[in-house]
Amino acid sequence: MVQAERTALAEDLESLTVEQWQHPTLCSQWDVEQVLAHLTAAASLNQWQWLRSILGARFRPDVHNQRRLAEHRGRTPAETLERFRAILDSTKAPSGHLAAYLGEVVVHAQDIRQPLGLPRRPSVEALTVVADFYAGRDFTVKSGTLAAGLQLRADDGSFAAGTGPMVTGSTLALVMGMAGRKPYLDELAGPGLPILRSRT
Repeated sequence: MVQAERTALAEDLESLTVEQWQHPTLCSQWDVEQVLAHLTAAASLNQWQWLRSILGARFRPDVHNQRRLAEHRGRTPAETLERFRAILDSTKAPSGHLAAYLGEVVVHAQDIRQPLGLPRRPSVEALTVVADFYAGRDFTVKSGTLAAGLQLRADDGSFAAGTGPMVTGSTLALVMGMAGRKPYLDELAGPGLPILRSRT
């Protein structure tokens, strides 16, 4: 599923203009090319490489991310895309939490697609794996904290988690909401939505 979602994103980016590569994303500090370089970096580090990098950054994730992004960004957007293509089949990850790294691809792909108006959506199967993981814990995002005390139910798949005031919507919107992406909250409904919105 990780490979499929990476491949779909690469296909979406093939025909971007120079202006689109520089377009802001839902990762407010990064443009499209920078998010893609970040994804390349994430697929290029095993546990020990990640540990050395985070130690070198003195446990500052932002410093670690920025250094690895710069390492994997090309001289041009085309080169950045080629570097991303080179890791489509990579099985490297900093830990065994594969659902989290599937989430990394799914969420960042939508961070790019949503502002550009690109219509492709990740598969519901992949999104359900990520949603189940996100609802249960904080890992790369504070998803468990955002979802705590809420009942989340997808209206297009099997995802269901939690107890409390209900929040419903597509699996994609629930994943992106748990990842803290505010624009997707507008696609959700239910009495628990004001709580989720206040936490985001």
